[in-house]
Amino acid sequence: MEKNSQYDGIYLPYIIKWGRITGWLGVLLSFGPALVLAVVYKLMPPVSAIITAFIAIASAVGINWVVEPISYFPIVGVPGTYMAFITGNISNLRIPAAAVSQNVAGVEPGTKEGTIIATLGMATSVIVNIVILALGVFAGTAVLESLPESVVASFNFLLPALFGAIFIQFALKKLKLAPIALGIALVLTFALNSGVFSFLPGKPSYIVTLGAVFGTIGIGTALYKKKLI
Repeated sequence: MEKNSQYDGIYLPYIIKWGRITGWLGVLLSFGPALVLAVVYKLMPPVSAIITAFIAIASAVGINWVVEPISYFPIVGVPGTYMAFITGNISNLRIPAAAVSQNVAGVEPGTKEGTIIATLGMATSVIVNIVILALGVFAGTAVLESLPESVVASFNFLLPALFGAIFIQFALKKLKLAPIALGIALVLTFALNSGVFSFLPGKPSYIVTLGAVFGTIGIGTALYKKKLI
């Protein structure tokens, strides 16, 4: 009871307070240079160009503004959501770091313990990310140029391998749900590549994530109610 009161009464309000501050600070830093150019130097593109650019971006990735917070929240919780969307690299760094941290610590996603562990794992990934990026800026080009072409080409498989490992990690915990999630993803991917979703705006690859996440949740909930899992 005391742990719950500390989490809900002290930890979460503190996180929400600073999450909002850093979030708005991120917005200011993102739009600040453009506002300075527009207000101070009177360099303003036509409104039609701004609207066109916004529509182009929104049609391509706008759905992710809704899908990603909903999809990732069950894993990282409130603190992790604030951290993930201010630091970026969510799907390829923050979520894997959170998932591995929870697995190593032996806590379940969606619990208060899991949320705290996920936040610690993501914070560590941010620090490591900054260090590696700093090294990459100074030495990355030289290192890549010294590697064989076959090794450089193999880097394209890092992200699929990473997601495959994460899938197996969670599949081992829910063996009955794993084939369902994989099946939904494969069917939707096949449909996507066949042009079934070509009527959707932008590049509709988001439909695979959307369908796999909510499809698995729906089927899993139904099976749980029937006590089949």
